[in-house]
Amino acid sequence: MSTDAADGGETRPRIEVTEDAAEQALSLLDGENMDTEEAGLRLFVQQGGCAGLSYGMRFDTEPEEDDEVYEQHGLRVFVDPASLKYIEGSVVDYEHGLQAAGFEVQNPNVVSECGCGESFRT
Repeated sequence: MSTDAADGGETRPRIEVTEDAAEQALSLLDGENMDTEEAGLRLFVQQGGCAGLSYGMRFDTEPEEDDEVYEQHGLRVFVDPASLKYIEGSVVDYEHGLQAAGFEVQNPNVVSECGCGESFRT
């Protein structure tokens, strides 16, 4: 796992996952009958949306050779190098709402988002 010691000696992962997000993802992985020891949540950035970039997430059975792999709260997260430059420092959380619930990426690199919140620009 990659870490950053810029905060006074403590190491911080380049991508953080909240405990709630990890629990939700692990529950979904289990429901898909995937091995939670090897499989994980792939977080990526793709071209699209009115602001230019959008997030994508899916489950993968194992990381690709050049992926960064982060493990927190029992969940493995896979990020490819091209996506990492856009989402480094982000926190993956799970939001519970009255009308919708789902994973949310809190990205400190975003300078603007589209009106619907589905895409962003760094």
